[in-house]
Amino acid sequence: MAVGCVALSLGVLLTEPLRRFALRRGITDRPDGRKGHARPTPYLGGIAVAVVTIGAGAGAAFAGGFGNPGLAVLLGGAAIMAVLGLVDDLRPLGPAPRLGVEAAAASVVVLVGGHPTVFGGVFDAVLAVLWIVFTTNAFNLLDNMDGAASSVCAAIGGFLCWHAWSSGQGGLGVVLAALSGASLGFLFHNWHPARIFLGDSGSLFIGFTLASASVVLHQDAAGLSVPAGLLVTTLVVTLDTALVMLSRYREARPLLQGGLDHAAHRLRRMGLTVRQTVMVLGTFAALGGLSGALLAWGVLPSGGLLLAAVVVGVTTVALLLRVPSVPGPAPSAAPVGEDGHPAVRLSVGRQMVGQTAGVAEGLRSKEPGPLHESGAAG
Repeated sequence: MAVGCVALSLGVLLTEPLRRFALRRGITDRPDGRKGHARPTPYLGGIAVAVVTIGAGAGAAFAGGFGNPGLAVLLGGAAIMAVLGLVDDLRPLGPAPRLGVEAAAASVVVLVGGHPTVFGGVFDAVLAVLWIVFTTNAFNLLDNMDGAASSVCAAIGGFLCWHAWSSGQGGLGVVLAALSGASLGFLFHNWHPARIFLGDSGSLFIGFTLASASVVLHQDAAGLSVPAGLLVTTLVVTLDTALVMLSRYREARPLLQGGLDHAAHRLRRMGLTVRQTVMVLGTFAALGGLSGALLAWGVLPSGGLLLAAVVVGVTTVALLLRVPSVPGPAPSAAPVGEDGHPAVRLSVGRQMVGQTAGVAEGLRSKEPGPLHESGAAG
């Protein structure tokens, strides 16, 4: 509790000078047709979260005599993610170098920190690496609305911290407590309307840290408890990524190009405000984290929980797919033709031409490309 409170305070204090520095240097996320915010917004907030979390982890390692190599490797990999994200924020990278660095860092965490057992053998290690890389990028995709990624991180990290302390992994518990506290501190500045974004430096950092911690915490698990525990803990980010990929595939749109088609954006089109949307995402993340903790303590059965997670996930994705993936024009704005029917053909044509020109202009600019979903106000 004390670690989390200190981290929260530091998160609040460190974010403001980073915001001012980013504004002075022009390190801002500029609006375009694939983002929801209306004005340039600085995006170095993730650096504050990373500094506080790594500092707390280093303190825990020092107090423990540096006897936990797995914790040191996890912190090192998380630091690499923060640097990778910062480089991508300043000069967008392609998917290949990003995925290569992520896979290398995840492999070291799995080799040193351990991994759960599903099938036995090296295949389990490969699955663990893939899971960490997937979740890392899923958090990057989730960072698409004010407060979304940081609130979900705080909820998941809090329950993982509970799990770590109860299983005797105090060092990892300190890291997770600091991560949750720093995310809440950052949320003071990122709550709608956001004054600063996480940026890739933050979203990659929190995604990698939570995914790696979850894998390490489940290293003694086996059988159905492994997919059940990992899935329910990160159910929100997993469903959001699945929704986006399936929607873009069905509509023949680029899978890795950013857009306003995430779960948060669809909830907004259903009538929720930005803050209500973030509260819904945070609540579901907390329920998933609680379910994962109860599974680890033997309160919930692994088979039943896995089935419930799959049913909830499939149902949620199916329902959200019914919501339009792109904003539509307001019905009242449609002009009326001479025949008395809405004259929408011309307006739609003009809209398509305008969107095509906007996309072409965005591709010519140095705006974020594949695998980059900037935090944007909905």
